[in-house]
Amino acid sequence: MSLLTRTTDAILGLLDPWLFLGISASCLPRTILHLLRARRLAVLLSPRAVQDAWFGEFWGRVAGPGIRANAAERVVPLLEGRTRCGRVLGGGDEAPAGPPVGGVVLEVGAGSGLWVDVFPPFVADGAVSGPEGKDGSDARRRGARGSSGGGITRVYGVEPNRDQHPSLRKAIARAGLEDVYRIVPVGIEDLDDSTKWDGRVEKGSVDCIVSILCLCSIPDPEKNIRELYRYLKKGGRWYVYEHVRCEYSWYMRLYQRLLNVFWPHFIGGCLLCRQTEKMLREAGSWEKIDVGQPPIEPWYQVVPHILGVFTK
Repeated sequence: MSLLTRTTDAILGLLDPWLFLGISASCLPRTILHLLRARRLAVLLSPRAVQDAWFGEFWGRVAGPGIRANAAERVVPLLEGRTRCGRVLGGGDEAPAGPPVGGVVLEVGAGSGLWVDVFPPFVADGAVSGPEGKDGSDARRRGARGSSGGGITRVYGVEPNRDQHPSLRKAIARAGLEDVYRIVPVGIEDLDDSTKWDGRVEKGSVDCIVSILCLCSIPDPEKNIRELYRYLKKGGRWYVYEHVRCEYSWYMRLYQRLLNVFWPHFIGGCLLCRQTEKMLREAGSWEKIDVGQPPIEPWYQVVPHILGVFTK
């Protein structure tokens, strides 16, 4: 690759987050128009409610599907147990680094259901009768996972924003997971409080937690990450794909902090400089930690990620 090509790629990579903010800003007038047409005047009187509706429009209709398509090449191998130190393992002779997602699963920040359709291949036999691929591949994969006794038996999708629930329910239906996937309409702090919703998740009852690009915006992250840790069984696994604070080169750290002045206001409260990996490591005692930054991310990655599994 020539010097000119590398320089051009770096410049475009550094500018890309600002273009992302611009796309988000372009969704605000449309959001306000939709609220006016729906006569949701009470929402318009609340800046936080407007921000939530704005982000829902931007993420659900514009940005989310594209980001999902790009991230799927890392998230699916992650859930299959095929990542090591942030690197996706190849097939053939390269053995999986760990078991796939299974048992009782807690999906944090389910949103509009962008990631619901990754779960059917991992569902245990008998847990659901959903749609198959044209070649029956989903059914074969479900059978393979179920026969090992490690398939998914239940997914709890934590999403306190009820405006997201209609889209989330549609995603669940499309994936054929009506009997397996249950929406939890409360925050992390109320998962085990049956007075706040018509269910309860017991602490120490969850086999796997899945968090995909959501811990950047949860409130009181240190407290809530510690709380989530308590729901995992001993030996339970936390599958993580999250963006984190830049920890390399002073100029990239400074540039990320500058961007973060504007980012939360345009991207639904998302914080670029949150030390998510540190919070996860300090949430409790871990038997094994296998996470890292994907090696495909270049030095000018303003929004770096971590990918991997924490085992309790």
